[in-house]
Amino acid sequence: METMTIAAPLTLPCGAVLPNRLAKAAMSEQLGDRANRPTERLDRLYERWGAGGCGLVITGNVIVDRRHVGEPRNVVIEDERDLPALRRWAAAGKRGGAALWAQVNHPGRQALRIAGSQPVAPSAIAAKIPGAVTPHALTGAEIEQVVARFARTAAIVKAAGFDGVQLHGAHGYLISQFLSPRANRRDDDWGGDAERRRRFVLEVVRATRAAVGPEFPVAIKLNSADFQRGGFSEEESAAVVVALAEAGIDLVEISGGTYEAPVMMGAEGDGARTGAHARERASTRASTRAREAYFLDYAERIRAQVPGLPLMVTGGFRSTAAMDAALAGGACDVIGVGRPLALHPDAAAELLDGRRTRVDAGDKRIGVRLLDSVVDLFWHTRQMHRIGRGREPWAGEHALHTLTAFVLMNGWGSLRRKRGG
Repeated sequence: METMTIAAPLTLPCGAVLPNRLAKAAMSEQLGDRANRPTERLDRLYERWGAGGCGLVITGNVIVDRRHVGEPRNVVIEDERDLPALRRWAAAGKRGGAALWAQVNHPGRQALRIAGSQPVAPSAIAAKIPGAVTPHALTGAEIEQVVARFARTAAIVKAAGFDGVQLHGAHGYLISQFLSPRANRRDDDWGGDAERRRRFVLEVVRATRAAVGPEFPVAIKLNSADFQRGGFSEEESAAVVVALAEAGIDLVEISGGTYEAPVMMGAEGDGARTGAHARERASTRASTRAREAYFLDYAERIRAQVPGLPLMVTGGFRSTAAMDAALAGGACDVIGVGRPLALHPDAAAELLDGRRTRVDAGDKRIGVRLLDSVVDLFWHTRQMHRIGRGREPWAGEHALHTLTAFVLMNGWGSLRRKRGG
């Protein structure tokens, strides 16, 4: 058998082909305008990434409802008003040969409270993050409307020329909230047990598939676990993956954590100290040390349950040796890379042709635990902004300069609001 490497193409269940196994994972760009429309800076950024070597490039959050956005400059697609700008964005990202997918999302209770709009969620339970407000519990009819919004946005994304969509079902956003027994306390058709909690994501997948057709890639980003006591567990996550495979999903990107327990950014959650949560936390740390990837062990455990479903693992990969080993071992089919590509946008091509054997993220810290994750995220966001302005990333920017720029741009109150992909 041929040894699998990052250079090998991948055929998805829908028939679409990715030219190689490297993916630029979603990162929140914050490059929409104040009316949440795409800008020329997004075009420049994605033209650079699209020519940077990755076979797949996934955008940051594209929001389905302008009343509920995760960040002030998220792009919102709820109708065709911005179709010409979306077409320019798609064309720019695809010009270098990459497949370009839009990450479609609804923040739910993690939305900014703007224009007097109250965040919505499965249940009226506020997130345990500073400044969170109690959300409005969606009615059954409102849930159906949200499902339709996901499908509508996906259809517009396809019309604009994007090559696929990724539904954001991780990190405590709305799909993740429906899956979590901590956030979803309903006792109707949309909650009450694990099967009913996963109804929302399956309805979103079915509606999206109906809107885009059988040959257009529909993927999802899903938590391996929430890493919180009483939260979405590894066992429930595995059952969701099986159901998603049966529903015709084309790719599952595995992540983990929420903004209450941001494991995806290197923090430890408050999950139970025994059972699946403890195993996942321990294996995550071991995997990070030994093989770089945060969630690779989970991918290995569910592979036997979904042998034909392509899996993508993002988080921690830095060397071609670790990437190729993960692919050759069969644990995953696609390697996701995020923050390193904000600093080194051409790194994928260099990894593929051997000019590089490793790429690092250039993590930035100021030594204040409560601020470090925000500073690091915004430091990488500023690198994306530089590329969007037609400039090169600047590894020399000091973390304190980043913090000052963030406060000047967003105000102190927004320190708690920074979101990733």
